Amino acid sequence: MGFFTDAYDLFCIATVTKLLGRIYYYDPTTAKPGVLPANVSAAVNGVALCGTLAGQLFFGWLGDKLGRKKVYGITLMCMVLSSVACGLSFGHTAKSVMTTLCFFRFWLGFGIGGDYPLSATIMSEYANKRTRGAFIAAVFAMQGFGILGGAAVAIIVSAAFRGAFPEPVFNVDPIASTPSQADYVWRIIFMMGAVPAALTYYWRMKMPETARYTALVAGNAKQAAADMNSVLAVNVEAEQHKVDEIVRAESYGLFTEQFLKRHGTHLLGTTSTWFLLDVAFYSQNLFQKDIFSAVGWLPPAEDMSAIEEVYRIAKAQALIALCSTVPGYWFTVLLIDKIGRFAIQLIGFFFMTVFMFGLSIPYEKLRGSICDSGFCGGHQTVFVVLYAFTFFFSNFGPNSTTFIVPAEVFPARLRSTCHGISAASGKAGAIVGAFGFLYAAQNPTEGKQEAGYPTGLGVRTALLMLAGCNALGFLFTFFVPETKGRSLEEITGEDAGEKRSGLSNRNVISLSEL
Repeated sequence: MGFFTDAYDLFCIATVTKLLGRIYYYDPTTAKPGVLPANVSAAVNGVALCGTLAGQLFFGWLGDKLGRKKVYGITLMCMVLSSVACGLSFGHTAKSVMTTLCFFRFWLGFGIGGDYPLSATIMSEYANKRTRGAFIAAVFAMQGFGILGGAAVAIIVSAAFRGAFPEPVFNVDPIASTPSQADYVWRIIFMMGAVPAALTYYWRMKMPETARYTALVAGNAKQAAADMNSVLAVNVEAEQHKVDEIVRAESYGLFTEQFLKRHGTHLLGTTSTWFLLDVAFYSQNLFQKDIFSAVGWLPPAEDMSAIEEVYRIAKAQALIALCSTVPGYWFTVLLIDKIGRFAIQLIGFFFMTVFMFGLSIPYEKLRGSICDSGFCGGHQTVFVVLYAFTFFFSNFGPNSTTFIVPAEVFPARLRSTCHGISAASGKAGAIVGAFGFLYAAQNPTEGKQEAGYPTGLGVRTALLMLAGCNALGFLFTFFVPETKGRSLEEITGEDAGEKRSGLSNRNVISLSEL
């Protein structure tokens, strides 16, 4: 449910960005609906990602220092409070409202960032080696339901307001098309993100610390055995002296030559692939509304009222999530422990590259079917199908595996830290996508770009660049090891200390048997 909330909070902004522009930046002299200025749009879309990056680094490090459980509740409360605060963004001017919204979305992202390394690490350290991939993938798969949940809430809220306050389209009455009650729509959508997070807090606090952290990092064999007894319902003996030997044998830190030799290539693989994936993934996800409008799947803004536009954008986002995003995640859950992380990541990057080139190379032909009165040749359906397939293979591919592998390949005392570093690299890519795609996708012809933006490279060229990122991700996947079917201690080399200590005897359940 933490990841459900993460995705809801990160992606619900896409459903209300157009509405914010209509409410706060309408200019009667343009005869067009209001749009967020370029700098404001980039800030509103990207600031939560900046907060997420900072949170991943900070809470990832803190999770290895203080323990997974102690930090887990802090991240959740940060998300609850910030979600509510986003909806209460205050001020009497557009600038003040957007400034406070960006401030609170940064701290919302900060809490979300902590959820990444902690959720992945806790799940990997609880799960057994035969089904570990499916369990971690199932945690991440809730991101798909979070995106769907955000779209569903936006549909319900906008439909309710549209029914209560019917308004004309912009072309009929520019002022009345954005009723004053529309300001409540985006606030309610943001604040609803606090509900699942608040409901989850109790169960997070009841969860015991992982035995691997307690034994291999804190060095407390007695407490680790007690926690394993309660979770696994088996009799586990506490042998403190053997745990002490393992801890002494594996004491190297992050900035050491030993770490570089053992895991330097792994860290390069996890950071680079996550970075390249998120450049493409967040560009597509945050700006679905722009792509749908560009190919004519959504009517021109002038032909809709403000609340109707929210409804239509949310419905389009829900359709993509339901048909491609959610199935992609659960295909990963079903198959990851059968065909492995490495194979799924290669397959995903390969087909993402193929379908992205399929979108970009014939882009002008796909758009060539637009008539003055709208689409008349049906090519918009081809575009959306190809676009949906890139999402499917993103989620049945690197969007899932880049989350899973960093929780498996690094030693226990550095697992949360290294996952946080890998995830932060991904969010750096997301920031590049969020800020860069806005500008790169603008029309290259002067006067045809959106108001407030400079000329860009065009949607076709931007999509080609995203295809190139996916191709590079395919190549960097070869730095990532396969972890299927092996215990965490076997993967990280910690079982060497276990074997030297004699911990794997017949009278005790070994961590490597999990």
